[in-house]
Amino acid sequence: MAVAHAAFAAEGLELPMREIARRAGLGVATLYRHFPSRPDLIGAVLAEQAADCGAAMRAALDDPNPWRALSGLIRRFADYQLRERGLNDAVLGSHAAGLPFAEQRRAHARGLERLVERARRTEAVRPELSVEDVRVGLWAIASFRTLPPERAGTAVPRLANLLLTALAPGSGSRQS
Repeated sequence: MAVAHAAFAAEGLELPMREIARRAGLGVATLYRHFPSRPDLIGAVLAEQAADCGAAMRAALDDPNPWRALSGLIRRFADYQLRERGLNDAVLGSHAAGLPFAEQRRAHARGLERLVERARRTEAVRPELSVEDVRVGLWAIASFRTLPPERAGTAVPRLANLLLTALAPGSGSRQS
């Protein structure tokens, strides 16, 4: 599983089972005994990722500090875009392998709404901030996954920092 996770994260979900078996030091038949098809293996890797994402959301929702909860989740999302490049399409829902995880994505969307509302209510973010504003920022971060890894490695954290700066109280647009 660890080899498959690393391979899919780095190179995408289309990597052949034979290559994953080779990297794991297994015969392809052994891999197929545990995972009868590539979708089975992909599903197992994605289930692990969905569980990690769920744990991150629960931790953010349990954090008593609204700014730390929201900003930490955004930074984790940005880091995920860098570390899990090949899995992102499935996790974000644009790859067929991600279809079984639609309910988890909806739960994460509801969690994000709660985090943004709590941050607004406690004035940890700009008062006019909406969950859609945050989603636009997350989509922008996610779009950088198409950059070459060396460019994404500097651009993604930079964009995450810009987004967080824009969310902070007093960062709204200035009238000239």
